[in-house]
Amino acid sequence: MNADLWKRQAALFLTSQGSSLLGSMVVQYALMWHLTITTQSGEVMTLAIIVGFVPMLLISPFAGAWADRLPKRFLIAASDALAALSTVALFVALLFGHDHLWVILAAMGLRAVGQAVQSPAVSAILPEIVPEDQLMRINGYNGSLQSGIGLVSPLLAGALLSIMPMQWVLLIDIVTAAFAIFVMLFLVKVAHVPSDAAPVGALREIRDGFVYVWRHRFVRRLFWYFAVTFFLAAPVSFLTPLQVTRSYSNDVWRLTAIEMAFFIGMTAGGILIGQWGGFKRKAATIAFAIAGMGVFTVALGIPQPFVLFNLWMLLIGVLMPAMNAPTMTLLQTKVEPRFLGRVMSVMMMISTSTMPLGMLFFGPMADRVQIEFTLIVTGALMVIGGALVLVDRTIRDGEEAPVAATE
Repeated sequence: MNADLWKRQAALFLTSQGSSLLGSMVVQYALMWHLTITTQSGEVMTLAIIVGFVPMLLISPFAGAWADRLPKRFLIAASDALAALSTVALFVALLFGHDHLWVILAAMGLRAVGQAVQSPAVSAILPEIVPEDQLMRINGYNGSLQSGIGLVSPLLAGALLSIMPMQWVLLIDIVTAAFAIFVMLFLVKVAHVPSDAAPVGALREIRDGFVYVWRHRFVRRLFWYFAVTFFLAAPVSFLTPLQVTRSYSNDVWRLTAIEMAFFIGMTAGGILIGQWGGFKRKAATIAFAIAGMGVFTVALGIPQPFVLFNLWMLLIGVLMPAMNAPTMTLLQTKVEPRFLGRVMSVMMMISTSTMPLGMLFFGPMADRVQIEFTLIVTGALMVIGGALVLVDRTIRDGEEAPVAATE
């Protein structure tokens, strides 16, 4: 592929998806805060989280199968259209005063369905746009873009809610989705390569995707390390705000500071991995990132000035893309193309479920065991996990093979 052509296509793709993500996240924050302010109910907030989580868990296996069978850019455009239409419906409802809880939750559920369809297709389409030797860099830049959007979205949502009613905030998502749809349908040119396998039904294709992951030792082992790391990262992701209120103070600025430090770190880390490209062995980059996050997680468990606490949060954020980008690149280059969408859907299920599962374990523990002790133990286990990735022969052999090696 011509160098200028793929760069232009990649830039258009990332710009459109970044625009869509910005609109979606601004509206998502705005809706959550609207529910928080109007209901002041923990049960409602829990219900909103469930409405956003369950559709992704249920739909993503089907989405992976669709991504392997159908033109990916049309799937991406269709998911943006679904989110935009649900937002239009909510805009009309709010405009005429129908701000019932079920209306807002229904819109949030439909938006989650759209995200579930979109995510595997976005991950699977990148190898069709970007040359293999440039995938690590583009994944790094994509991660940095997503982190930057994660940093500015709550600030933008708060600013917009302070100057206009909720329904008018929704318009930003409609505009950004329309832009993303236009770019995907008319500017991004990706040749769809039909699957050479005969159609066997969605459930059979989903089963085949899970069987593929299970039977290929490299993919299975990589997912295992990824899942365990995310499970162990639950305390540093969700319990550190509680730790700050207990160990320092419950000032809002402190909670904001640690969130901003983490997102700034992730943005910088994505740019760094995009420029550097990681070690020659992608698994070595993953191992370094996991072990490094473990070291800094242990550091969070040691009594210290608040400025150092923020420094460790920032460095954990820097290392997160160094784990995610090489993992994504290995899957994009080592998985058979006809299974890539389904494998990516399994990846999404792991990334969206392991941290909540971790909180089911570590959350209640926080009322009985000091959070600092939990961070030290989970951080030490992450260091061990990083070392295991580095010496794991299955990972080494799988990375050197042209595709994932079967058992």
